[in-house]
Amino acid sequence: MSSSSAADFSVLAPYGWDETWAKEFAPYAAYGLLAGRVVRVDRGQCDIVTAGGTLRADTAFVTPHDPLRVVCTGDWVAVEPGGNPRYVRAYLPRRTAFVRSTSSKRSEGQILAANVDHAIVAVSLAVELDLGRIERFLALAWESGAQPVVVLTKADLVPDPVTLAHLVQDVETTAPGVPVLTVSAMDGDGLDVLVCLVGSGTSVLLGQSGAGKSTLANALVGEDVMDVRAARDVDGKGRHTTTTRNLLALPGGGVLIDTPGLRGVGLFDAETGVGQVFSEIEQLAADCRFSDCGHESEPGCAVLRAVDTGELPVRRLESYRKLMRENQWIVAKTDARLRSEIKKDWKKRGAEGKAAMEAKRGRWH
Repeated sequence: MSSSSAADFSVLAPYGWDETWAKEFAPYAAYGLLAGRVVRVDRGQCDIVTAGGTLRADTAFVTPHDPLRVVCTGDWVAVEPGGNPRYVRAYLPRRTAFVRSTSSKRSEGQILAANVDHAIVAVSLAVELDLGRIERFLALAWESGAQPVVVLTKADLVPDPVTLAHLVQDVETTAPGVPVLTVSAMDGDGLDVLVCLVGSGTSVLLGQSGAGKSTLANALVGEDVMDVRAARDVDGKGRHTTTTRNLLALPGGGVLIDTPGLRGVGLFDAETGVGQVFSEIEQLAADCRFSDCGHESEPGCAVLRAVDTGELPVRRLESYRKLMRENQWIVAKTDARLRSEIKKDWKKRGAEGKAAMEAKRGRWH
């Protein structure tokens, strides 16, 4: 290994640089470009940590018209060693990417963070739990390729251990296969477990405004690096204290990306993620009479049978249906053939449901 390569490793290793990234970057190194990780993006400019220090560069050179191919926080990039302005020339292939649907009518995806190992969904215990929103975050997290973790923040506001245990159980039921932690950044309870979890790889903090993400980030970093503002008592929401996605190296190892509070959590081609969130429904569906069962009114539906017996909560099935329909519609907006098939399927299911109801009325009379 050359002295310059050794310098790259010593400086960039705390940010996640490894042998695999070095191999990916080798062709760019041959052209004299610098390796670095994007720690912040702001209006077409980004801050990049390199072996020689943090640089400011323009991102316009990297396919700016495709929202999923723009440079984002967490990317490993090849940047020019000099120039005014200095340009990012390319980003290395992403291992994972956290993408949501934008609010635009064009149904575009927006990439929030790249190369993330853990997706930490912060949920405030200062307000009533919104299980449906947690499911949305988890669907996007699973789809990204990262391992989700739910962190219930402000646990000090729930002093009764029995009540806290019930809240944790509700979330665990909503998040099969996902660790659920309770944390109080104010008094430090639960932080040691979270520090161990994020101590390797890259973690991204997600959640609504007022969820306590910035306070949590400060606690993990060990200093006040993020601005913190009080949340409203009425609904637990606050103003966006974080306005950009910032990548921070943690003192105990690992990297943290803090994100602005997300008001909208739209799915973007996340069918696999939705299936992972509702894994118990997917398992039940394997026993349905029909392989294309929609779990609406079909005979021999194992999912509906589980609802009837109380094995599956009605809320879970309704949430599953809602997210699957939403995801189908988002995908269909960019696929005319699929859109036509979905409309035909909806009409078919509607007719089947109507026929089933008429058959029941006939039996009743």
